Amino acid sequence: MSHQTVLVIDDERDIRELLTITLGRMDLQVDAVGTVSEARRALSERSYDLCFTDMRLPDGTGHEILEYISANHPETPAAMITAYGNVDAAVNALKAGAFDFVSKPVDIQMLRQLVRRALQLTEERRSGKAAAKAGNAGERLVGDSPAMQQVRATIAKLARNQAPVYIAGESGVGKELVARLIHEQGPRASGPFIPVNCGAIPSELMESEFFGHKRGSFTGAQTDKEGLFQAAHGGTLFLDEVAELPLHMQVKLLRAIQEKAVRPIGAREEVPVDVRILSATHKNLAALVEQGHFRQDLFYRINVIELRVPPLRERRGDVPLLANHILLGLARKDGRRPSQLSPEAQRALETYDFPGNVRELENILERATAMCEGERIDATDLMLPQRQPRAEGVPPAARHLAAPAAAPSPASATADGGLDDYISNLERSAIMKALEESRYNKTAAAKKLGITFRALRYKLKKLGID
Repeated sequence: MSHQTVLVIDDERDIRELLTITLGRMDLQVDAVGTVSEARRALSERSYDLCFTDMRLPDGTGHEILEYISANHPETPAAMITAYGNVDAAVNALKAGAFDFVSKPVDIQMLRQLVRRALQLTEERRSGKAAAKAGNAGERLVGDSPAMQQVRATIAKLARNQAPVYIAGESGVGKELVARLIHEQGPRASGPFIPVNCGAIPSELMESEFFGHKRGSFTGAQTDKEGLFQAAHGGTLFLDEVAELPLHMQVKLLRAIQEKAVRPIGAREEVPVDVRILSATHKNLAALVEQGHFRQDLFYRINVIELRVPPLRERRGDVPLLANHILLGLARKDGRRPSQLSPEAQRALETYDFPGNVRELENILERATAMCEGERIDATDLMLPQRQPRAEGVPPAARHLAAPAAAPSPASATADGGLDDYISNLERSAIMKALEESRYNKTAAAKKLGITFRALRYKLKKLGID
């Protein structure tokens, strides 16, 4: 690290000295200045591996320096120094292109972690490893459509900073994969990636799951438990279906994000956590804010940058590529040669709307592979669902529980496999229909069926539905 250099821009001498001493102990060479003009001069004379800038300076602002670095030294990560509790300033800095932010008074441990991540990012850019990671992302995020090329380019940009990202998109488009790629292409790649489905955690257990608890803090707390925030320390916490969080947890989550600290249940002191927040939902979060179901302040904190993942019907040209990729994966898993789509089957897939998106395509092809004769998948093997007209006056749950046209008759059921098989087929048909209509969102499907999420998860496992 002896050749790595850092520029510190702050008009407070104490801050400059603190950062110079701390960074010097990390074997970094530090230049410290106190104005925008001095910073411009320093940046024009040499290249830096990292830059820290205060928000307010005697002759300008830190945003001016961010803009200058972005235009003239885009490979140099810059972090903003903000006043304690000034979260709005920190959010604005991230939107302006800052890699991360440091609050005054400066926490030395958090500062060192930030520096290590930033320098790792700089080293990867200069060595070409970032480009290699982007290439690997292209192999996993399949598709050559302009929409997917834009998504991959945006992922590469988002991976360079620590801003919270809100990933919008319908169920089944691959929001978790996008979140993983943002994590893997960034400087936190060596840290943990912790995904959590916010709709799958019972409300009464949420605080313990997110923040942990101390032994004896409540009935059943036999040992200390680490929460999801602590488990994600140094890495990324992905909040899937964040719209499902109840309001009381939204308040606690907002504080954890703002303060970068959590307090386990039963603990006296808060525990610092170094976590990047990525979140996603298939719902319209802005509409939920207007309806009062989601806190506006939390929405602004997690939605610093929004990335929309397009549905499959908006990139139909990617369907053949995706289908081949999925079939190859199924063949590798089963240790056999990959199945091939007939021309009719491929046309059927290209004209289908895929309300469940990529996840539905995976389910269709896995089922077709099991049902087809030999290695050729015909259009009939796909068993693409036929859209039925909505029955008037029938409750949604009752519609799902009615036997579809494809369900076996009681007579054939008893002849083939008995009443248990017949009932299982009815359950399977009802569950598949609910999943399709809810675009493969399991939480929504459970509500449509009038059962709990846990009950649906049990039935999916029992019936072998992925």
